[in-house]
Amino acid sequence: MRRLFLKVFLGALFSAAFMASSHAGYNPKVLRIGFQKSASVLTLIKARGTLEKRFSPSGIEVKWIEFPAGPQMLEGLNIGAIDIGYVGEAPPIFAQAAGADFVYVAYEGSSPGAEALLARKDSPINEVRELKGKKIALNKGSNVHYFLVKLLEKNGLKYSDIQPVFLAPADARAAFERGSVDAWVIWDPYAAASEKQIGARVLSDATGVVKNYAYFLAERTFATKSADTLAQLFEELRKEGEWVNRNHKEASLRVAPLQGLDEDIVEKTLRHYSNVFKPITDSVLTEQQELADVFFELKLIPKPIKVKDALP
Repeated sequence: MRRLFLKVFLGALFSAAFMASSHAGYNPKVLRIGFQKSASVLTLIKARGTLEKRFSPSGIEVKWIEFPAGPQMLEGLNIGAIDIGYVGEAPPIFAQAAGADFVYVAYEGSSPGAEALLARKDSPINEVRELKGKKIALNKGSNVHYFLVKLLEKNGLKYSDIQPVFLAPADARAAFERGSVDAWVIWDPYAAASEKQIGARVLSDATGVVKNYAYFLAERTFATKSADTLAQLFEELRKEGEWVNRNHKEASLRVAPLQGLDEDIVEKTLRHYSNVFKPITDSVLTEQQELADVFFELKLIPKPIKVKDALP
């Protein structure tokens, strides 16, 4: 049952061929990184070949595997397709409750402006409280899942007051545009792109609602045996993040063609994220535990969990 829950939560699995080729287990000479195109700092590092240059002298091969969202990435981590991945705050909670074995190794600072609840430009809905009984699209188990729960609570609504419609980002945008759902809760760059491209209106972002941290999660054996590799990876991440925060415009010019988006959309996205990467702290994990407790109370996960069990 636990494995079944994990499969349902994470959605469609990879093809059998992909799983067979990727489930190689720990290899000290290979660093397999799961990423999303929305992860701009990682996208820049990948495009520049920064890690390939860093690890070439030690004979470590870097492999990049793209995922559409955090839940799918954690399935990749769970089946051994990647060694480390970057996800929002909610996917680890669902995955840990389903029995996935991973550890928290670092986090990106609070980025509340990087997720938003959107309404169509012609929608009569102007306030969050008007969403009672309405259909809201979201990627189940993603960072916006927790944001939606807390945003509704802040506006006097319960999660049970709305009709969640679980869709991946591309399908959610299509449903949103044709009016099949009344609102869409999503992260950047999808939110920023929808504002510009179809005139979507932001009813609320996460400012004053949730912190919206993001996490780097690693396969447990890899985290234990590859501490030096991880240290070098995060040194490059920190440097790249600092450069991005000093050069939003130039960074957007480099990232835009990689993401297939206009430069102004990418620049807005870069300014919404903190791009600051730090080691895991007790205070961050305490907030992550609060998220887990809320999800259990709402019966969104099948059992209570202790987030600190997912430490190296």
